[in-house]
Amino acid sequence: MRNKLLFALSLAGILAGTATAYYFNIKKSPLPAVFSPAANPYGSGVYAEGIVESVQASGENISVYPEVPGTVRKILVTEGQEVKKGAPLLVIDETVQRATAEQLASQAEAARALLEELKAQPRKETLQVAQAQVDSAQATVKTTTDALSKQQASYELDPKSISKDALDNALNAAAVAEANLEVAKKQLDLIKAGAWIYDIQNQERQYNALQKAYVASSELLSKFTLRAPSDGMVLTMNTNVGSYVSSQGSYETYTQGMEPVLVLGTPQSTLHVRCYIDEMLVPRLPDPSKIKAEMSIRGSNIKLPLQFVRVQPLVSPKIELSDQRQEKVDVRVLPVIFSFEKPKDVNLYPGELVDVYVGN
Repeated sequence: MRNKLLFALSLAGILAGTATAYYFNIKKSPLPAVFSPAANPYGSGVYAEGIVESVQASGENISVYPEVPGTVRKILVTEGQEVKKGAPLLVIDETVQRATAEQLASQAEAARALLEELKAQPRKETLQVAQAQVDSAQATVKTTTDALSKQQASYELDPKSISKDALDNALNAAAVAEANLEVAKKQLDLIKAGAWIYDIQNQERQYNALQKAYVASSELLSKFTLRAPSDGMVLTMNTNVGSYVSSQGSYETYTQGMEPVLVLGTPQSTLHVRCYIDEMLVPRLPDPSKIKAEMSIRGSNIKLPLQFVRVQPLVSPKIELSDQRQEKVDVRVLPVIFSFEKPKDVNLYPGELVDVYVGN
C-alpha cells in the first residue's frame, strides 16, 4: 500500500513538472508598441536632435532680466498670456527710489524758483525802499548843509560867536551826509541793474543739474516696472511675489542656479525647431534651397514636415541644457533652424526635444 502511494505521488509530481515546463515555454505574442521609433524617411538623410522654440527673427526665446535689483511686489501676467510690447509684466519694490525721485523733484523746483527770482529782479518794493533811502540821504545833506551855512555865517560875523570845534563838527557832518547820499545813490543803481549775470548763470546750471538728476532718477524708477521688450507670449515665470531678483535673474530653488525672471516667446501657431548638425555631417547637407526635412515628436507616431528658415553660420561646441560641457570629447555642431505649423490636435511646446531628419 505504501509503495502504491509513493508511486502515485511520484507520477503526480512528474505530470505537474511537465505541465509547468510546457506552460512556461509557451511563446506569448509581444504587446504592440505604444509608438514607432523615429525612422529616416529619406533614402539618404542626416539625423539631428532638435529643440522646439518660439518664432524669433534671430537668437532664441527672449530671456527677460530686470536692470535693477529688489523684491518682487506684484506680478501682472500669467504663464501662457499674450502681451504687447511695453506691457507691464511685474513690479519690483520701488519705495526708496520713489522717495529719492520726489526729493530731487523738490530740489529742482526750489532751484527753478530761485532762478525765476533772480531773473525777476529788481523788485518794485526793493526799488521803493532804495529810493526812500536816497531821499532820506538827500534830506540829511540839506539839513547838515544848512546848519553848516548858518554856523559859517555866524563865524564870519563874529569869530567868537561859535567855537572852532563846533564849526569843524558841522563841516564833518556835512561831508558824512554827502558820502551817505552817494552810497544810497549807488545802492539804488545796483538794485536797478537787477541780479548779476554770473549769479543767474550759476543758478541756471544748478537748476539744470538738479533737473537732469531728477529725470535720471525718474528713468531709474521706471525700471522697477519690468515691461515686455516686444510682442509675445509669457512662456515661463521664474519668480513670485516676495522673491528677490537682480540683473542676474532669480534664484532657482531646485537647481540652485540663476534663471531669467521670465521668458517670452511668440504665439505658438507657428514654431521653430533648432537642429544641431554634427560637424562630421555638415558636408552632407544639401544646398539651402533644396533642403527638405521632417521631424518626429517623441512619444508618438506623429511626423511633421519642416520648412527651412536659416542656418546659424557658426559651428560651436555642443552645450548641454544645463549650459555646462559634459562631453569628454569636444563635439561641435552647426545650428539649423526650421519652421512648422503646429497642428491643433497636437500638444507641443517650446523646449521639447524632437528627432529631425534632413534629406540629402
